[in-house]
Amino acid sequence: MTGGELTAAPTPVARVHVPARSLAGDLRAVKIVWQRELIRFSRDRMRMATSLFQPLLFLFVLGSGLSRLASAGTHGVDLRTFVYPGVLAMAVMFTAIFSAASIVWDREFGFLREMLVAPVRRGSIVLGKCLGGATVAGFQGLIVIAMAGLVHVPYAPRMLLEVVALQVVLAFALTAFGVMAAARMTQMQSFMALTQMIVMPMFFISGALFPVGQLPGWLTVLNRIDPLTYAVDPMRRAIFAHLDISAPARRALDPGVTWFGWRVPGLVEVGVVALLGGVMLAIAVWEFSRAE
Repeated sequence: MTGGELTAAPTPVARVHVPARSLAGDLRAVKIVWQRELIRFSRDRMRMATSLFQPLLFLFVLGSGLSRLASAGTHGVDLRTFVYPGVLAMAVMFTAIFSAASIVWDREFGFLREMLVAPVRRGSIVLGKCLGGATVAGFQGLIVIAMAGLVHVPYAPRMLLEVVALQVVLAFALTAFGVMAAARMTQMQSFMALTQMIVMPMFFISGALFPVGQLPGWLTVLNRIDPLTYAVDPMRRAIFAHLDISAPARRALDPGVTWFGWRVPGLVEVGVVALLGGVMLAIAVWEFSRAE
């Protein structure tokens, strides 16, 4: 070193400690994402009100308006009673799928990238999102369950427990579907268009508004491959088991879903919904593992 030259002092660098991935960290991430979904929903009162609008519209407006027209085909059973299981499915369907829309918003505003760089498995983020959406949708479903008496459905404890369990399974599966659909989308308009294109046909084909027996061949095929069918049918089965109606009305309105003449048991139907939810959850985790 020549005279007059000074040795530059090394610039201090702050050391950052990144914790290693662990099961405890993953579980904490699931809990935080789940809590975030609940907080966002509790602070959005407009969303809470609008998500109940369509179920109430179908139950009281459509059901009451068409009750006289359909009285001959329902064997004296109130049309609102018949569509009530489908409305229970609708109550969680829209809330569960659209809860995944926040992923698109988080991607647009950069918050999703911050979550993805956290030292946790991305599957824990997806699982927390699905559990949060299922919890929110289940809460919406409880509100519609509380209206059972208004449509001549008894408040039987066993029936209520069965319906709540079915709604939770359905809500988780639909939230997983929404997360899977939103994993690669960057615009909210695209997500809304896709979900509307899929959700409404799923609802109408599922048998929520009509009996699934004696359908035309093409509609029978669509009904049997519709995942929502296997949630609406066990709900209707659970509710009709506690209704005091005639045997012809029960056979006509609750024929059940059949595969080649075999009536599918309710537990098998629930298993189909749960299996599809698990498959869609796995796809969503795989998509997020490849995300930015």
